[in-house]
Amino acid sequence: MKRPLAREIAQEYASWFRALADPTRVQIVSLLARQGAPMSVGEIVKAVDVGQSTVSSHLKQLAAVRFVLVERRGTASYYRINDACVDCFPTAADIIMARSVPGLPSR
Repeated sequence: MKRPLAREIAQEYASWFRALADPTRVQIVSLLARQGAPMSVGEIVKAVDVGQSTVSSHLKQLAAVRFVLVERRGTASYYRINDACVDCFPTAADIIMARSVPGLPSR
């Protein structure tokens, strides 16, 4: 009988999917990935056309699962995509769906 993913791995992957379960967070991840450079909250607010407090809340959630990284510059915070985490995301989906992933041992 095949076994499910280890609980710890399943919990981590679930947190990633929860983080992307909101269209505004998907927009923010997409924006930062396409921008390729850190952006301030104000720049992100203008791009996604959502209020500053909402964007800040979404950024906090995305940072908690490491989809975005925060750089402090004086009193300002700049956000950038975490390429390593985003690169792992499609692999996580494949693992959950029991698809083989080249180069990874089966779990």
